Amino acid sequence: MELVPDTSRPPLQYVKGIPLIKYFAEALGPLQNFQAQSDDLLISTYPKSGTTWVSEILDMIYQGGDLEKCRRAPVFIRVPFLEFKAPGIPTGMEVLKDTPAPRIIKTHLPLALLPQTLLDQKVKVVYVARNAKDVAVSYYHFYRMAKVHPDPDTWDSFLEKFMAGEVSYGSWYQHVREWWELSHTHPVLYLFYEDMKENPKREIQKILEFVGRTLPEETVDLITQQTSFKEMKKNPMVNYTTIPPDIMDHSVSAFMRKGVAGDWKTTFTVAQNERFDAHYAEKMAGCSLRFRTHL
Repeated sequence: MELVPDTSRPPLQYVKGIPLIKYFAEALGPLQNFQAQSDDLLISTYPKSGTTWVSEILDMIYQGGDLEKCRRAPVFIRVPFLEFKAPGIPTGMEVLKDTPAPRIIKTHLPLALLPQTLLDQKVKVVYVARNAKDVAVSYYHFYRMAKVHPDPDTWDSFLEKFMAGEVSYGSWYQHVREWWELSHTHPVLYLFYEDMKENPKREIQKILEFVGRTLPEETVDLITQQTSFKEMKKNPMVNYTTIPPDIMDHSVSAFMRKGVAGDWKTTFTVAQNERFDAHYAEKMAGCSLRFRTHL
């Protein structure tokens, strides 16, 4: 009997100085052959910043608010994840081959690893940024449940790694800053998770305008309601419960955990918060980006 190798929790692999999930690093080679189409739309985020939320919003916009069409497949099939690769699941590139135009594609890649074709084709980008403290907490719980990541160890040691950019996809600070800079020269709609929580309909209307689509008011209201955290958490086509438990273990932590702004306060100690704030000020010096850490 052949022993199946244990594929869980491999160490991160560095590509151009950026740490990545081992399987995703392996997917970057085939990505060189990826050809962007001018009507593609790219969703870009640092992990745990509202990617699935904005993916669901955009698919609903593209489907004209038709709920049945939005239940045709899980969100990671409807919105292919460019650099995705994991044992026993189709890669992002494989899913893309079967995706009809106009395609919505998601990525977490920093610019150094992004296929140049997306920039050359001037593909429109919807970028979502979320405050670093909530991202760090959410990412810790995601590391715990998604076994493609290394073991996160304690919250304290994970936070140190996050601050040092030694987590998958590297530095949060660099990611939000470089995509912000790109938004001055490339068609990027730069959104904030906290703004989406505060007034989702307003942000959905910004997205509609950006992608050049109009929908009746009642359809926009339906999309707003259907993409609320409460609705998405119970929707198996969005909440990642269709992924095998040896890849994502929802009994450890749900993929859709809390979906709020300011939850970091329940996790950070006073000392951690002071240290984080000092480091943050250093890392974000000279940057015009402003984040809200609570609503």
